[in-house]
Amino acid sequence: MKNAMRSILTMAAVMMLSIAAIAQNTVTGVVVDGATNESLPGASIVAAGTSVGTVSGFDGSFSLELPKGTSKIIVSFVGFLNQEISLNGTQNLGTIKLDADAVGLKEVSVMASIVTDRETPVAVSTISPEIIQDKLGTQEFPEILKSTPSIYTSKEGGGFGDATVYVRGFDSNNVGVLINGIPVNDMESGKVYWSNWAGLSDVTRTMQVQRGLGASKLGLSSVGGTINILLKGADAKKGGVVKTSVANSGYQKQLFTVSTGLMDNGWAVSLLGSHTYGDGYVKGTDFDAWSYFANISKKINEEHTVAFMITGAPQWHNQRGNKHTMEQYRTNKDEFKYNSDYGIRDGEVYGGGYGYNYYHKPQAQLNHYWNIDDATSLTTSAYASIGTGGGRRISGDQSKLLSVNSSTGEDYDATLRTGDGLLDFDAVSELNATYTVDGSQAIVGNSVNNHAWYGLLSTLTKNYDNLVLTAGFDGRYYKGEHYREVDDLLGGAFYLDSYDMNRDASTKLYKGDKYSYYDDGKVMYTGLFGQSEYVTDDYSAFISAAFSRKAYQRVDYFNYLDSDSDQTSDWQNFYPWNVKGGFNYKINSVHNVFVNGGYVKRAPYFSNIFLNYTNEVNEGVKYEKIITFELGYGYTATNFDAKVNIYRTNWKDRAIVTSIGDETANIAGLNQLHQGVEIEANYRPANKLSFHGSFSYGDWVYQDDVAFTLYDDEQNALGEFNAYVKDVHVGNSAQMTGSLSVSYEVLEDLRIGADYTYYGNHYADFDPTNRTTEADSGVDAWELPDVGLVDFNFSYKFKIGNLDASINGNVQNLFDAEYISKSDDGDNHNAESAMVFYGFGTTWSTGLKVKF
Repeated sequence: MKNAMRSILTMAAVMMLSIAAIAQNTVTGVVVDGATNESLPGASIVAAGTSVGTVSGFDGSFSLELPKGTSKIIVSFVGFLNQEISLNGTQNLGTIKLDADAVGLKEVSVMASIVTDRETPVAVSTISPEIIQDKLGTQEFPEILKSTPSIYTSKEGGGFGDATVYVRGFDSNNVGVLINGIPVNDMESGKVYWSNWAGLSDVTRTMQVQRGLGASKLGLSSVGGTINILLKGADAKKGGVVKTSVANSGYQKQLFTVSTGLMDNGWAVSLLGSHTYGDGYVKGTDFDAWSYFANISKKINEEHTVAFMITGAPQWHNQRGNKHTMEQYRTNKDEFKYNSDYGIRDGEVYGGGYGYNYYHKPQAQLNHYWNIDDATSLTTSAYASIGTGGGRRISGDQSKLLSVNSSTGEDYDATLRTGDGLLDFDAVSELNATYTVDGSQAIVGNSVNNHAWYGLLSTLTKNYDNLVLTAGFDGRYYKGEHYREVDDLLGGAFYLDSYDMNRDASTKLYKGDKYSYYDDGKVMYTGLFGQSEYVTDDYSAFISAAFSRKAYQRVDYFNYLDSDSDQTSDWQNFYPWNVKGGFNYKINSVHNVFVNGGYVKRAPYFSNIFLNYTNEVNEGVKYEKIITFELGYGYTATNFDAKVNIYRTNWKDRAIVTSIGDETANIAGLNQLHQGVEIEANYRPANKLSFHGSFSYGDWVYQDDVAFTLYDDEQNALGEFNAYVKDVHVGNSAQMTGSLSVSYEVLEDLRIGADYTYYGNHYADFDPTNRTTEADSGVDAWELPDVGLVDFNFSYKFKIGNLDASINGNVQNLFDAEYISKSDDGDNHNAESAMVFYGFGTTWSTGLKVKF
């Protein structure tokens, strides 16, 4: 009996296992980007017609138990077309390649030097469209990078679009910024003005930060790294989006996109427009901004595709330009929102002084993608950018009536303010009306910086089995037009100015007339670049080089007579070059190590070549040299990945120009050493729960004291001075950063997240001309207090009829932490004398998006 019972139970167990085996099948695979073969962590894999699914791991792999009868799965990822795959029982699907949802994206990615992690031997962090969508909120565009190692972002004075970003302690002058592979750093100064690109958050598909040398083949000024921004192309799928957002301080935004998808005739058209406006968090920083984007693509045949893209963001915004001491903020009624740079004009709020900026910088590209054969392709982009705009400044013999002493943050004795503490433009207007002979003594002018920029970038790629050869041409022409023009006479009849040698000093000037200065800066750049890359399953290596000619010319219409041949300078030619290489070894499917290094010989910037805002050439100007080395390790498993790297960058013969009132200092021969360690990791213990963490520790210092010459406004040398900067820490960027992010799907389609960001070892920026006494020797700049900030976000997806919809929300600085985001070192190198900007307190935003 016992044996019979045992046999029955055994048979029952076998039958149950058999039924379970019949009821479910297991499907496995690896999801990758079809263009780059890079794994896509977080891709969704769902059994068709059910809610049963999983997500891919950090290596792109997945395993899914399917219900009985499942014949298809759907694989999807943000920014890619869904792929439906038919099944035949338990099976390994191998590599599943998802195609981008934009036409020509693969070719643009090549031109933009978008790299594959664990293959290209550089330190890289990629910001996905999903992160931008869920976490940016109303933050400035560069702030989405703040969870990345060795990145520091700041809102500066708090005006719309005035944010800055630092990579390994280097500002935008020394970080290469590429949009669709096109360099956008100013060709005179190297700067990137993010307010000119205020619409980027609407049209960006992916951002990739390549710290250090990076993988760009161009001759860039990327001492600290490269920020690659890949814009949306023409959508391959028909549809569109309508979105509306609201936030604190009267912020509102409306956006729409519409796309035809890739039509049968090979055409695809995508359009986007948005309008953003609000009062601003800081007092007197209201703004109004538009953005637009259009991409028209035509797939002529399998070999040829052409695409035209144009994007722009016309905007105006009031600013806060002057920092103040901590005590000045605390004793003001507006506290940390205090803005000393705006006032009242005709009874209305008026952003004068340093308080108003307006600009429009559209950029257009015409791209041609030619697949010459299976192994050869040629990508060519012709582009143009025409920028117009400027910012208000107070001018005149009595300009102090409407100005603040930027060195102390205090009003001048002459400064006029209303009872509410605002600059009193109306009172100055009444005063100007009494000057019938000499005209206005204080006016509002616009410092105008228009430019025209044209370029051609062409890249030829040839594949020989494991070897990829790349060569190309990079040509650019730039003309910047700089002048100050009368904008508001403030109640006076006219204005007199004596700076134009070609105009009688008694000539009466009116609105729109130029005064103070008027000059053009011209830059011509021609470069050749090449790279050889060898890739196998186990290792990869590359070596690249770029050589260029960069020529500068200056035309000065005020300081020289029209009859003077010196009005136009000779072209000043420089021949910068760089070489870099790297090696990556995959120890196995989990571990990899890499090393890279390089040397950059960089041409000096425009202001270092032409002395003291004249056509006088600095005969002693030097090339700047950058020597860098990096070593890294990576670990990638299904639910965990981590990257660790150490770096050392030596920047030699840096030159800067700084102004002190009417005096100018040309400082050359600065040497900086930037070295540190960076860690970044991701962990997904469950499909619905994920963590991201990062940490960086840097040691960035000036290596030597330097001597400099000080000039007056007549370009006469006032003397030689020593700047005691040896061992002083580089300012403006936190040298220790950390972050921890968590994202959790609490309910189906409802996801919440939180981010903690830490900043430490943050030193005040300093002016070398303020460190000229023996007492300054060996004294470091003031160190800002450490700070930890918490942000919160949520998103919920739902249906409105047959339409996909979502609502999202963000809260930045959830616990309203009080902190200093930027500081200039004071005379005493301490907290009391430091001039600072405070960071924002708690801010919030929410938005509704509907896809059709």
